Amino acid sequence: MHTITPIAAFQDNYIWALCQPDNDLCIVVDPGDAKPVQAFLQQHNKQLTAMLITHHHHDHTGGIAALRQDWPNARVIGPAAEQDKIADLTELVSHNDIITIDNMQLNFTVISVPGHTLGHIAFYSAPVLFCGDTLFSAGCGRLFEGSPKQMLNSLTILATLPDNTQVYCTHEYTLSNLAFAAYAEPDNIAITDYSAKCAKLRQQQQPTLPSTLGIEKQINPFLRCNNKDLQQYWQASSALDLFSKIRAAKDQF
Repeated sequence: MHTITPIAAFQDNYIWALCQPDNDLCIVVDPGDAKPVQAFLQQHNKQLTAMLITHHHHDHTGGIAALRQDWPNARVIGPAAEQDKIADLTELVSHNDIITIDNMQLNFTVISVPGHTLGHIAFYSAPVLFCGDTLFSAGCGRLFEGSPKQMLNSLTILATLPDNTQVYCTHEYTLSNLAFAAYAEPDNIAITDYSAKCAKLRQQQQPTLPSTLGIEKQINPFLRCNNKDLQQYWQASSALDLFSKIRAAKDQF
């Protein structure tokens, strides 16, 4: 048994805290800000045992140093390909590495997902996926460093995980992403229905996350690039051509 709690940070970030009711230890994912993490750990009487880092952007790494001061023995596990851009990493991992958190009896598989950044990784422990800024609900990350081909390949790899996979991304972008999804695929009723559900959650100040891969395959245009009707609508000649077109359109949306 474990619980995964969103710790709100900045304007729209979620730092995910993974805890167990019978264990005083906690894992956090992408701690961009130390203060809300420190407050959460104090409130719930938890000790930080590990930080999982998906990529080097400051809103995902900015709290590491302060948290290590408070918990000097906490493991800081992040992408080997970005070690020169992330200070304080204690463990470097790459694609298909297995991370074992013995004191919480958890294992994570590392998945390389370049696109948003070149060294971006995701952490998977069925049915949970911590995917950083690669896959968002109804969207995907901007291509700051990688190519459309790289990002499409990364999303295709994630899409091979089971439909019940819980998608824990790190930003509350769902409603704006759904607005674009409805523009990209106006006849998709699943997008309309899911937008209403998510709007209600946000009105109640509840997160729209986690989503599931099964839902994302229905409503996320970036996971639907093999759809022939969508390719035809966008006059795209291939999945990559469609991805390139809708990613460019989303950047201007």
